[in-house]
Amino acid sequence: MTAAQIAHALPKCRKAGKGWVVCCPAHEDNNPSLSISEQDGTLLVHCHGPCDQGTVVEALKGLGLWPEASLGFRKIERRIIATYDYTDAAGEPLYQVVRYEPKDFRPRYSDGACGFIWKKHPNQVLYRLPEVLEAAIVFVVEGEKDVEKLREHGFVATTNAGGAKAHWLDSYTAALRGREVILIPDNDVPGRQRAAAIARALIGQVAKLTALELEDAKDISEWFASGHSEVELIACIEEVAHAS
Repeated sequence: MTAAQIAHALPKCRKAGKGWVVCCPAHEDNNPSLSISEQDGTLLVHCHGPCDQGTVVEALKGLGLWPEASLGFRKIERRIIATYDYTDAAGEPLYQVVRYEPKDFRPRYSDGACGFIWKKHPNQVLYRLPEVLEAAIVFVVEGEKDVEKLREHGFVATTNAGGAKAHWLDSYTAALRGREVILIPDNDVPGRQRAAAIARALIGQVAKLTALELEDAKDISEWFASGHSEVELIACIEEVAHAS
């Protein structure tokens, strides 16, 4: 049995690069999260949701979808390195974004008992929303790690879950309305495209909008790590503001 045969026997199979993405048989999976591929005679299976590979393999065996022993599988170890809590305006928890190493992100929210539902929460909000609503000046960056780095340096910052491909919602604009917003995109094509889309949504809605591109770093976390300070950041913002 090949990777292709396994994939096509599972729900919502679609081609993805050299492999396939399907619904994981080891958990309730309405949004396909299992990657299946084959490399040098080795089957690669990786659930981007809550399942480890052993659990996935057992589920496949139970469905009769596991190959002969001659075709093994490569185990990819991953671990949670951070969780980012999203709350409503009153600070009540809504959902988390879980960051893994190797780099991966998965959303989850409480099932009301002792577990999690591993999918996008129906009520999407800005990260650190209570702080945003209290601030006059807010930085908008691409990831939660960058938000936390700016907070370490005394700034109020936010982002939305899902990275560069996530849609910017009208409710995000409403939360920033009337504030001064400093937009710092990641230094790549998706980052700049995301920033342009956000800028279009915010123009006319916020008190002031400044877009600051970092030429010598991929993001604000790397910029600070290379030795820059909050004083330099303020100077860069003022320079851009005066030039526009």
